Amino acid sequence: MKIKFRFILFLILTGFVFQNCEDNDDIPLPQSLQVNDFIWKGLNVYYLWQADVPDLADDRFANQAQYASFLSNYTPENLFDALRIDKKIDRFSWIVSDYTVLEQTLQGTTKNNGIEFGLSLKSIGSTEVVGYVRYIIPDSDAAAKDKDVKRGDIFYAVDGVPLSITNYTSLLYSTSESYKLSFADYNGTDFVPNGKVIDFTKTILNENPILINKIIEQGNHKIGYLMYNGFYSNYDTQLNDAFSDLKGVTDFVLDLRYNGGGSVLTATRLASMITGQFTNQIFTKLTYNCKKSGNNVDYLFPDKIGSATINSLNISKIYILTTKSTASASELIINGLAPYINVVQIGDVTYGKNVASVTLYDSANFRSNNRNPNHKYAMQPIVAKSVNKNGFGEYETGLVPSYNLKESFLRFGVLGEASEPLLSIAIEKITGANKMVKLNLSNQAVELINDSKTLNGRNEMHIE
Repeated sequence: MKIKFRFILFLILTGFVFQNCEDNDDIPLPQSLQVNDFIWKGLNVYYLWQADVPDLADDRFANQAQYASFLSNYTPENLFDALRIDKKIDRFSWIVSDYTVLEQTLQGTTKNNGIEFGLSLKSIGSTEVVGYVRYIIPDSDAAAKDKDVKRGDIFYAVDGVPLSITNYTSLLYSTSESYKLSFADYNGTDFVPNGKVIDFTKTILNENPILINKIIEQGNHKIGYLMYNGFYSNYDTQLNDAFSDLKGVTDFVLDLRYNGGGSVLTATRLASMITGQFTNQIFTKLTYNCKKSGNNVDYLFPDKIGSATINSLNISKIYILTTKSTASASELIINGLAPYINVVQIGDVTYGKNVASVTLYDSANFRSNNRNPNHKYAMQPIVAKSVNKNGFGEYETGLVPSYNLKESFLRFGVLGEASEPLLSIAIEKITGANKMVKLNLSNQAVELINDSKTLNGRNEMHIE
């Protein structure tokens, strides 16, 4: 009788315990934790380094209460940051509170005054910063002031406040829609204010990434030159049209020096426009984490954009101009083409981004359909590593040029002109003529510390 009683009591207690756990796990999270719940679950499934982050382990939490307690310790941005692997490994994942802004950025739409710039320290060891104009986006506020600001102009202050290593981001990317830039000249040893102060206003800009497309004739060489500043898939048709204008060239120079990347799909299309003789062969391979290994995919050289035939140059050698701002999808072009044609890289070592991201939304499948209406957070985490046909993708420190020349804002030259330093090297290598403008390299600018596209979130290799 006692045994029977103990058995019944055991069943009752066991049932109570299991019911308690079941009820605990079934308790819905409060609305205040919905964003954090989305962040943890999205990274737990897709993050490339999920297995290396203890707090993203599948068995990290014993129950829902423990999970909720963990989430409640963070703001969304702090949680996202806490769940990333060492930032020396993952320099690229990011989160936004408004996915509309993210979607626009990935297609080249930003709130911008039209100045694309680089930033450098005034001198080695200094904390003072100077900015310099790389190019002006057409149809922008800066473009309307074309007599006042141009490529190579140097600025040192925003609204009268000198730029420094600690304040340049907040000054140049404040919530204000307008600011004043103070300009300077370089006298050979120092940057001297020249009294020029200009007001600039930010507007919503749609940047066509095709800045220059032309043919340069040198002797019996018809050299195609394309300056391409972003892999924005909305412009793929225009890019294809640009290659139609280049058909018949004997040589081709692709200028990616200010191209921070973008769409993987666009990169595959551009690769086919450059070549054309490798249709359906592997351009790049993307490898996901163990959980998402079923998503591993080979991107093949296509021959169409929708129903339109890709205009191809069918070349076997390409000259690509690079700087430290040449990143992600731009590097994908260099690495993906290397097994197939002769890639001559001219300029500086590239940025070093060999991984791809995807936009995750708060929905059942993390896609844009049926998004949680209670917030607009979205993530752009790194989810895959890229390698070329031969399995090479180890360029975290950048791709090394065939001919090394760091671009100096003190001797920029006019983009697209045969005398411009980087382009002149390409032309020299194409024609065999030794007519390159000789540079005084002792006045090279100090290292680039940042640029406008990186600050604006446009260094991307993203999966659509």
